Amino acid sequence: MNKDNTRVTNDAVKNKLAAIYRDEGRRIYATLIRLLGDFELAEEALHDAFSAALSKWESEGIPNKPANWLVSTGRFKAIDQLRRQHRHSEIVQQLANDSAEEAIITDEFALANAVDDELIADDQLRLIFTCCHPAIDIKVQIALTLREVCGLTTEEIASAFLTSVSTMAQRIVRGKQKIRDANIPFQIPSQEELENRVDAVLSVIYLVYNEGYSSSFGDSVTRTELTVEAIRLARLLQSLLSDTEITGLLALMLLNGSRHNARTNKDGDIILLAEQDRSLWDQALIQEGIALVQSATAKREYGFYTIQAAIAAVHAQASDAKNTDWEQILAWYSLLLQVAPSPVIELNRAVAVAMHHGPEAALVLVEQLLQQKVMQKYHLCYATYAEFLTRVGRKKEARAALEYALTLTKQIPEQRVLQRKLVALGHI
Repeated sequence: MNKDNTRVTNDAVKNKLAAIYRDEGRRIYATLIRLLGDFELAEEALHDAFSAALSKWESEGIPNKPANWLVSTGRFKAIDQLRRQHRHSEIVQQLANDSAEEAIITDEFALANAVDDELIADDQLRLIFTCCHPAIDIKVQIALTLREVCGLTTEEIASAFLTSVSTMAQRIVRGKQKIRDANIPFQIPSQEELENRVDAVLSVIYLVYNEGYSSSFGDSVTRTELTVEAIRLARLLQSLLSDTEITGLLALMLLNGSRHNARTNKDGDIILLAEQDRSLWDQALIQEGIALVQSATAKREYGFYTIQAAIAAVHAQASDAKNTDWEQILAWYSLLLQVAPSPVIELNRAVAVAMHHGPEAALVLVEQLLQQKVMQKYHLCYATYAEFLTRVGRKKEARAALEYALTLTKQIPEQRVLQRKLVALGHI
């Protein structure tokens, strides 16, 4: 492997490392877990590798395969650390044996050649299957995977599950302990095992995509690196197993992703579906998504993701909100509630009811939902309630609902949407 002998500026190195950490950091971390067999050790190794790159790349040049360099450097720094601390002697010996061939390479840029590109490409999927092992409780599986594979914060995961941060933190700790104590292998399971474990993996990919599509925190609506990674993992999973729900999830993500360019304005403010410029929707993604929906529904096996993809396909084929086939969407939501009943799906169905039958009918449904404790913490339920109240002329109640919704959301663009709605209501 060659290296660029030209010195680069410290700023150039920092910018390069920031981009790598953003785009490839979780893959590098997943590979280090496979190589080191320990979450905490891999986390330390990841940070040590990036620190080493910051000091070396400025004088020695940026390697042609920077991610591989970071993997190799992190691995060897972990071994050195364990040796210095004289702990986990069996781990040290195993890692040393695994690294015997690499140890003779003295050029750290050439060292990156020892890292298998194909293995790295699949390491996040391997880590997902490790975290989703059936020996681990399903709630713990998903929380652990979102934290370790995708790098979501504990706060973001807790928000996605509408639960407390402390509860989520405990789940993640329990998951790591189970993997260590049960010696769960870091590998993609056999074809037979795949079928038994695919549901948990799909749940993880779906939640990763959702966090990327509509971030729980911060001043950005989307986190593109998460949506791209979720789609990549779904495609990889599809190549391993023929399953209508894998196809359905991939279709759903592509169809929702087709709206990306129309979802925000130049200031980063959210543009709601009914107000989007549909000429900006990505037709290539729409066509691929619709074809996948047709393939999945042709088997008449209507699962959670396939039904949602079918709903997204109806939206994608409508010229505008008014001319959307709301009767068909309402039918799909009714079926979805049978397959996977949840208050969030009931809320989405209420929106379809409002569009097809009017806001009065939908108001009754939302008021029933607000009796549930979990929905009293969900800002979109109050925002939807405010919308229906506004449509029937109950503006004072709508204002109160919007003001409460504002206290529940931590995403800045969503706060601005709610504030604009408050302004539109005027003084009451």
